[in-house]
Amino acid sequence: MDIRAILMGVAFAAMWSSAFTSARIIVAEAPPIYALALRFLLSGAIAVGLAAWLGQSWRLTASQWRATLVFGICQNALYLGLNFVAMQTVEASLAAIIASTLPLLVALAGLLFFGERQRLMSVAGLVAGFAGVALIMGSRFGGGVDGFGILLCIGGVIALTVATLALRNASSGGNLLMVVGLQMLVGSAALWPFAILLEVPVVTISGPLIAAFAYTTLVPGLAATLVWFMLVGRVGAVRAAAFHFLNPFFGVAIAALLLGETFGILDAVGVTIIGLGILAVQLSRKSYANSSEKTHRRV
Repeated sequence: MDIRAILMGVAFAAMWSSAFTSARIIVAEAPPIYALALRFLLSGAIAVGLAAWLGQSWRLTASQWRATLVFGICQNALYLGLNFVAMQTVEASLAAIIASTLPLLVALAGLLFFGERQRLMSVAGLVAGFAGVALIMGSRFGGGVDGFGILLCIGGVIALTVATLALRNASSGGNLLMVVGLQMLVGSAALWPFAILLEVPVVTISGPLIAAFAYTTLVPGLAATLVWFMLVGRVGAVRAAAFHFLNPFFGVAIAALLLGETFGILDAVGVTIIGLGILAVQLSRKSYANSSEKTHRRV
């Protein structure tokens, strides 16, 4: 992996993790579902416009359309919708830690539902990762954390796992920027009815709200997604996914720096364990992919 790929991976992890802090700022001043629906409407329109300008087509393959719909609903409407609502009562650092278990859940789903072989290192990484989450949860529940908010975050990361598995079919056929834009518009369309039914559109306009909304629309919403696809195209999905082990660290560091959220010793230990567990899972997948490729070449 060259230096450019490393910089892209670190940048992706930082941008992805920072979304929880900006979301926490937004939901303190605006209805979460309305804010998210508007964000996806703007991000999706920008992405589709750029894709059309670059000559990309609306004519997606059948698998891309299916993946676009599932990804738009599961990631944008469910995962981010549930997280935005949850962060009215849950700290950004804790939401980021829960979301960072995505690579662990994807590996676990591969084992349970797709019959994917898991090496000993991968199994050890899964156990360590979930143990780290349990350690952090145990320490946070003693401090009066909102249980319902935690359940929303857990439901969100499960939806994101489904979206990630669906994305396997979206990378073939080209038109990736168009796919990104369309799945954002799908998420926006799915969120508007719930916003109208469940929320009162009362917004407290402030400098931090405007800055956070603009940031989350352009950086985690558009830039991080594009960097991710570029990284996957450069080094492959298995190597690119290894950068997820940085997400717990970036998530809590950014929340502590910008929001002043507390970060105790048990949190530090738990985040380290989660990061190492994710790294072990990804290294095991990389090793398995390399060995499978060598076997295929021999055949």
